[in-house]
This record gives sequence, structure tokens and C-alpha cells, in this order.
Amino acid sequence: MKEEGLLINKLIENIKKTNAPIVVGLDPMLSYVPEKLVKQAFEEFGETLEGAAEAVWQFNKEIVDKTYDLIPAVKPQIAMYEQFGIPGLAAFKKTVDYCREKGLVVIGDIKRGDIGSTSAAYAAGHLGRVQVGGNTFFPFNEDFVTVNPYMGSDCVNPFAEVCEQEKKGLFILVKTSNPSSGEFQDRLIDGIPLYELAGRKVAEWGENCMGEDYSYIGAVVGATYPEQGKLLRKIMPKAYILVPGYGAQGGKGKDLAHFFNKDGLGAVINSSRGIIAAYKQEKYAKYGAEYFGDASRAAVEDMIADIRGALC
Repeated sequence: MKEEGLLINKLIENIKKTNAPIVVGLDPMLSYVPEKLVKQAFEEFGETLEGAAEAVWQFNKEIVDKTYDLIPAVKPQIAMYEQFGIPGLAAFKKTVDYCREKGLVVIGDIKRGDIGSTSAAYAAGHLGRVQVGGNTFFPFNEDFVTVNPYMGSDCVNPFAEVCEQEKKGLFILVKTSNPSSGEFQDRLIDGIPLYELAGRKVAEWGENCMGEDYSYIGAVVGATYPEQGKLLRKIMPKAYILVPGYGAQGGKGKDLAHFFNKDGLGAVINSSRGIIAAYKQEKYAKYGAEYFGDASRAAVEDMIADIRGALC
């Protein structure tokens, strides 16, 4: 049944508005943060977890300020924040809230996957709400999250139930971009690769979870595997595909056309360090560390041009 207000519809609206089917991965390592920002944070909070988290937050804020008008969505990877403990998680939350204020769709890259009450708790914490006495809270409040489906429907169903209640969505790992993904994902089961079976399950899970034209149960398929992407696009015609692996991991615009449907929709391409650490690349070195946000904006513009060219 189609519902109004689903965030999959907002994601598609944002993509149409920007004509940019991309997502910026806010995956900050402290080594990406310019020395000046780190020094300022340490002066205020000391060489502490709080200091590191503040540097990361200020880094994210500048990149978002310089790119939000060009892009439909962001994807903060929670591990980059968890490494700084509780202060890091506070920076994650501030980043999520700030991006939502800017009108961006937020994909929480959390890759959770468990069963029963554990999966339900992950879903409530990241997509839904929790009741504390007479009060209701939305702890992290992302719009989408990534889910590892290895434990099967017992893992995915609790997330899907919260998504139905809150009008949010999932991107389920199907064929990941890393080189060793084939150790499991390419294994044949009755002659069929495991990633293909996962894709079929995503299509099945998504049948009753529809937005306007696409399901809010999507998939993750790496840009580094274009042939598999071509097959999975056919298997999951109504699933939006989150495509990591562009840029720093080797994916190019010319590899991406098969991830999209004939309507030019159906996929959103992620780039993380290729954008947020663009100022460190020779191509954008002219901006220097002082204008790292401008370097990120230029990298976004180049990525959009590359992908548009591939889709023409």
C-alpha cells in the first residue's frame, strides 16, 4: 500500500530537485580534519575525546554548509564517531540533526543486524522512538539505515516494522564494494550466487513497502561490481540502490549507468573521502586546508558532472 510522507519519496524529490543522484559520506577520520580546526578544538577541550569529537563536528558542519544545496542526502558512518566514545556519538547526533535541518535526507550507515528484541532496539534507537516514563524520544533519528541481513527475516522484519510506523527506510547489504566481498557473497547456492539470493529477498521484502514508485526497502550494491549491479537492477526493479565505492575505491561514472532504471532514478551514488578530504587531492590542492569546504564543493560538482555524463 502506498503512503504519503514516506522518506523514500523525499529522497527521490531531493534527487529530482538537485539533478544529482549522489550522497556525501560523512565518514571523518581525525587525519582528514585540517590542523587549524583540530588545534582550535584542542584549545577548547584539550587533547581528549571531547576535543576530537568537536573537531569532527566542526569539520562536518563546514562541509555540509558548502554542499547542502547541491546534494539530496548524506551518509554518516557511525564507526567514525563511535571511535571517540560518547563524545563521538554526540557529534554523530549533532551531525544528523544539522543535516536534517538543512533539508537533507540522512542515511545512517550503521550496518546493524541481529534478531528479535535486539534488532527492534537498534531500529527504535536509530529510526524510531523510545518511551521513557511519560516522555517519548527519537534518539538518533536518521531517515534510513543500512542493515546486514545475514540473520534473515528475523533481523530485517523489526527494522521494516519501525520503518512502516515512522515512514522511514532501509538499505540492505546485497553486494558490497570491498575486494573480499566475494568470499561469501559470490558463493553459489544451488547454482545461484548468494548476492543474487539476497537481492531476491530485498525485492520480496519490498513488495508491500512501497512509496510513490519505489520501495522504502532498498539495497547496497558496490560501484566496483558493475556487472553484478546490472543483474541486481533487474532483480530489484522497485528497490532504490545505494552505491558505495565511487571515487576512492575505484568506481567511475561510466560504471554506474546499469544501476539506474530507464526513468533515470533508482540509484544514489556515495562518495566519502573523495569529497570530504578533497583538499588533500592534487586536483583540489589549490584550495588548501583553509578552504577545505570549497574543495569539497568542487569535488561534488565534478562528481555530479561525471554521473550526469554517464547517464546521458
